[in-house]
Amino acid sequence: MSSMSNTVTTDVLESPAQHTLAANPLVGVRGRDVLASLRKLVGQVARHPGVLAGQYLSFLGEVGRVATGRSVLAPDDKDKRFADPAWKSSPAYRALAQSYLAWSNALIGLVDEASMSRSDAERARFVLSLFIDAMAPTNALMGNPAALKKLLDTGGTSLLQGLENFVRDLVRNGGLPAQVDTAKFAVGRNLATTPGSVVFRNEVMELIQYRPATEVVHRRPLLIVPPQINKFYVFDLPGKSIIEFALKGGLQTFAISWKNPTAEEGHFGLATYVAALDEAVDAVRDITGADDVNIWGSCSGGITMSAFLASLAARGEKKVHSATVAVCVLDMAVARGTTAGAFVSPASIAAAKAASRANGVLQGRELARMFAWMRPNDLIWNYWVNNYLMGNPPPAFDILYWNNDTTRLPARLHADFLDLIGGDPFVKGGRLTPDGAAIDMRRLDLDSYVVAGVTDHITPWQGCYNTARLYGERSTFVLANSGHIQSLLNPPGNPKAFFQSGPARSATAEAWLEQSTRHTGSWWPHWLEWIKARSQDTVSAPAELGAGRNQPIDPAPGRYVLEA
Repeated sequence: MSSMSNTVTTDVLESPAQHTLAANPLVGVRGRDVLASLRKLVGQVARHPGVLAGQYLSFLGEVGRVATGRSVLAPDDKDKRFADPAWKSSPAYRALAQSYLAWSNALIGLVDEASMSRSDAERARFVLSLFIDAMAPTNALMGNPAALKKLLDTGGTSLLQGLENFVRDLVRNGGLPAQVDTAKFAVGRNLATTPGSVVFRNEVMELIQYRPATEVVHRRPLLIVPPQINKFYVFDLPGKSIIEFALKGGLQTFAISWKNPTAEEGHFGLATYVAALDEAVDAVRDITGADDVNIWGSCSGGITMSAFLASLAARGEKKVHSATVAVCVLDMAVARGTTAGAFVSPASIAAAKAASRANGVLQGRELARMFAWMRPNDLIWNYWVNNYLMGNPPPAFDILYWNNDTTRLPARLHADFLDLIGGDPFVKGGRLTPDGAAIDMRRLDLDSYVVAGVTDHITPWQGCYNTARLYGERSTFVLANSGHIQSLLNPPGNPKAFFQSGPARSATAEAWLEQSTRHTGSWWPHWLEWIKARSQDTVSAPAELGAGRNQPIDPAPGRYVLEA
């Protein structure tokens, strides 16, 4: 196998780790919005023909330089599509890459030069990028030197295997290339294997208590709140389990596993999940005898946790001592500024609500498909090359398996998340709590530890910093040098890892960055030191799991996580 083949395999393992675990595009991009963006662009160009003429002449000039070997265009060094040495050593392939880049630049140049509003330009740029990415020469057999080399090396076997993969995906995966070899994994067998028991179950969630890994444990327990999008065991993957890390650090560790809802649970809304959190916290307190708990929430789980904490503050209850908030944006103005947010409008929100309301749920596969087209080079075309052109099997990678183990969202919760976009209640204040009390983040009275990833395109780190600011001046902000999921799955041992930390007291994220402290390695030990200082003294580890009314029901990882 060529070196490029190894590179492709590495890419399909690493790239999706940047783009999973997120609150996937809940609004979606409607076909009519795509067409409207194109019409606006064409209309602007038609009204300003000089723009088209200028880009066309520029393109022709660059093609002339390509033909005579004078072009200096070259793919970005980070663009792994053109990593094969042939793109530099072969004059034909170098000219192909340069011609593709010249054509791409001319199309994007139309948007840059057209007199369009910022939002219209962003939408048009996204739509054109889909076309540009699809037309990359590396997506075709004759335009991919690594695929051609493998075709010759295998005597055509790679092409036959690629065709077999294509037919299989057409039947089983809705026409999109498979991202993972699902046969290599099973939850409870080689994923989510940390010993524990389900000690509480209701119609919304299971509460898992994990068996202590140390002889003594801290008195105040930790409760992990996962997103409702995807399943909880992203926190319990082999070799990168934050649950196992917390247990080895002497923390009494609990985690919630949300039920994968069906249309019958379509009425579950944010208030339902907040109430379930309340029950989970009470069960953890009953089992451990603690007056309060430390709590961790990520992504949409962090949104739910924040609504729960605001509800407690409104009622004047003290059940939570500290909060860890991971890759979570509460400031919806930041969410609207992302690529997906460019297509958000009252009409698109209403359409998204109507669609999930009609079905009772928003299907997880629909979310995954929409998200894949938001990042097609990472989540579609590199698998197209790996599976079909190279004839490789999809990779066997636990994060990809988890990412494809999709869940549904209840229609009511989907609508509530969409309402956050328009109402922005965490910033402006608003009625979101189960008892109707208005959210006021200024009422929170606890320490918080907020984590973000510097290359996170889903929950931008500046938005996560705004979350830290909303949690108040007792908030510590930590910025990891990685993307969305990689910033969470960050066990010690990566020599390239580093992070910045500091109190969230600066007015802006950029000002915070200038004043922050840089550390080498993973942020996990830094967090463990922080949370252990807020976990009270140590006591003997419990000999048995559960207590009182909350006795063990099933072994971890429970039943709900196994429901398709």
